[in-house]
Amino acid sequence: MSNKSYIVGFPRIGEQRELKKSLEDFWAQKCTFDDVKKVAGELKSRHWEYQKKAGIDFISSNDFSLYDTMLDTAVMLGAIPKRFQALKDEARYFAMARGNKESVAMEMTKWFNTNYHYIVPELSLEDQYRLNSEKIINEYKEAKAQGIKTKINLIGPITFLGLSKRVDRGETYALHSKILPVYEELLREISPLDDEITLQIDEPVFVKDNETKVLSLIKPTYDRLAAVSDNINIIVTTYFEHSNEATKVLVNTPVWGIGLDFLHGPKNSESLELIAKSGKKLIAGVVDGRNIWKNDIEATLGLLENIAKSVSKENIIVSSSCSLLHTPFTLKYEEKMDAEIKNWLSYAVEKLDEVSLVTKLFFEGEDKLNEEEKRALADNRKANESRRTSTRIHDAEVQKKVPDFKKLCRDGAYEERIKLQKALLGYKELATTTIGSFPQTPEVRKARKEFKNGVISKKEYEAQMKAYIDECVAFQEECGLEILVHGEPERNDMVEYFGEQLKGYGFSQNGWVQSYGSRCVKPPFIYGDISRPKPMTVDWITYAQSRTEKPMKGMLTGPVTILNWSFVRDDKPRDEVSKQIAVALSDEIDDLQNAGIKIIQVDEAAFKEGYPLREENIGTYEEWAVRDFKIAVSSARKETQIHTHMCYSEFNDIIKTIEAMDADVISIETARSGNELLKIFKEIGYKQEVGPGVYDIHSPRVPSVEEIVKQIKLLLEVLPKEQLWINPDCGLKTRKWEEVKPSLTNMVEAVKIVRNELNR
Repeated sequence: MSNKSYIVGFPRIGEQRELKKSLEDFWAQKCTFDDVKKVAGELKSRHWEYQKKAGIDFISSNDFSLYDTMLDTAVMLGAIPKRFQALKDEARYFAMARGNKESVAMEMTKWFNTNYHYIVPELSLEDQYRLNSEKIINEYKEAKAQGIKTKINLIGPITFLGLSKRVDRGETYALHSKILPVYEELLREISPLDDEITLQIDEPVFVKDNETKVLSLIKPTYDRLAAVSDNINIIVTTYFEHSNEATKVLVNTPVWGIGLDFLHGPKNSESLELIAKSGKKLIAGVVDGRNIWKNDIEATLGLLENIAKSVSKENIIVSSSCSLLHTPFTLKYEEKMDAEIKNWLSYAVEKLDEVSLVTKLFFEGEDKLNEEEKRALADNRKANESRRTSTRIHDAEVQKKVPDFKKLCRDGAYEERIKLQKALLGYKELATTTIGSFPQTPEVRKARKEFKNGVISKKEYEAQMKAYIDECVAFQEECGLEILVHGEPERNDMVEYFGEQLKGYGFSQNGWVQSYGSRCVKPPFIYGDISRPKPMTVDWITYAQSRTEKPMKGMLTGPVTILNWSFVRDDKPRDEVSKQIAVALSDEIDDLQNAGIKIIQVDEAAFKEGYPLREENIGTYEEWAVRDFKIAVSSARKETQIHTHMCYSEFNDIIKTIEAMDADVISIETARSGNELLKIFKEIGYKQEVGPGVYDIHSPRVPSVEEIVKQIKLLLEVLPKEQLWINPDCGLKTRKWEEVKPSLTNMVEAVKIVRNELNR
């Protein structure tokens, strides 16, 4: 058996975030760029060795990046925005990613429906593209010097264009004829590197609903690239969904292989007959590269056997479903995790062994395994049986309560509710509030860490948190805000905080995943049925309410955001898990209102992030996502005002869905888009109240009173004063008090000025 196991790509941040630390030291001028390159070289070498040791046949080079592979591709093509062209080398590279004193950074956005962010290339018709192949060639040679022959990974030309933006307002695909020759030149340059080269070209944009003009680029692109050199075997790889329309075209090009994700794109099975007829290699993505659960080897072998009914075994290569970039690095450092739960998990390094073991079983059978492999298979079977039967996963009470849950929406129509709420709360037009969090000071973080590590007692910890809440309340009273928040000092993260208090949630010590550049996140994971053993926020909120006569908002994270920002169990449909979270939150809302809290905000920051990549699946997602928000707030009485907050600025396509959520007040990010975004609310006749952000919290600057007055007046051109709330555009957790205090004071003063003008 040779050349049968394949990894699409590997994490690069390092098993203990070595690259992150080195980069941040460099940016802080604590080390040189040579130091960064040394760390990067050690990581690449170690990562290749891990894959080689696991028996992986197709190991990647050029999947490593100091920041982002889309940014690397822009550099490879010479697609450098004008404002950075005078800079050189690493100064230019990091300025493009992070900005500098003279120039703003390039835009960053989510990589499909993952939580990884990529740098958005900026293109224009006047660009002159020139090849820079240095990184690609050097990495191939580095691996070869280590005795490892790699495949070379590239972002494909069609995906590169599809994910870029035109700064001259043209269509990105119109530049296809300008960048394709650069790719052809690259292939000519890499051709002499070896007798035979395997080139993985990533084209994940093929999994979207593409117009004919995009699909029509596929054949000329891959006819031309495949014609460059006889010794380059091109594999076109897609992931995260099916790519059947593109596959129909690719089978009629001279590419050597096609990589498909059979876990997140099960409809790829519809293309198997076409691939079989073409005689191409099928890189079958059957080991999950996006989740952290131990592979069910029996199920995976069953999937491969089904694939083999259409495509001959000799043309199948066993692969991860996508790059392992989306999973944590290794379980080796999870020293505090419960042993049973840890045994259900598999991070990137562990997935290498899974791909290798599945490959051997599929091609040679169980009787060909050595003793170590037999033990690994027995352990796998035991772990999966444990997951299927464990009472820690399956909660009979939850399984009875959630399907039978009858309260699917609130009582009363919006018009009836808002009348009661305004009478009870007595707030004015253009009511002022904030989104929820206040600055997380070093002292707050230190107290949380010390309490978690047992350095200070619960009593000492709570005293420190209450002192901070007192300060937050006092400042809000002093500056004149009307609807207050407690500041959230006790919360480490808007998902992790709730996960820690919900049964069925797990946490890691070292489960870091790259979000962008040096930024890493540590998502919690849902391993079992979700329930709420006791109230999660009531004590903190009621304490804060006791410090003021003004209304204090209760603050919760919504069910869809909790789901989308976690690793989710794979043995139950996502919509069922989401419903369990929603039912738990409905109990929390009931407890809050019974404790005297009259306004409760249920944040759905990640509502849109969970949208499927294919139009055909969006309706189903929206149906259960809206259902679960409404279940979560269904316990709220008519007079309890429900707010929600959404952290993005594209609502045109989902405004009807937002309306269906039926929140009383929605706050949104509009500070960077002026009143353009609000027009859609007016156009559809949106009735509920809206809090557009009047200043951008992502910038450290303090907006002036005059600036905010102008912004409010712009908002009033679109929506009436009776419908508007005034607030910053997001939470203030990441800002400093010296920015927050004058900004909010100016915001309140601006509202007074506008109210006076309106009442003349």
